[in-house]
Amino acid sequence: EKKLYKIEEGKKLDGVCGGIAEYFGVDPTLIRLGWAFVTLATAGTGLIAYLVAAIIMPKKSTVI
Repeated sequence: EKKLYKIEEGKKLDGVCGGIAEYFGVDPTLIRLGWAFVTLATAGTGLIAYLVAAIIMPKKSTVI
């Protein structure tokens, strides 16, 4: 069973992009670049989405 969570090791800010990358099985750098592109292309909406995800996603240690 796959669960979405924030990572604790290798995180850059709060571990959101790393957790999403683990969930989908892709490189975290791709998720970070995509998120940065969305943030720039939508005049900051991606930043708001990141903050919301950082608040609602549990940490890996509390999920396992």
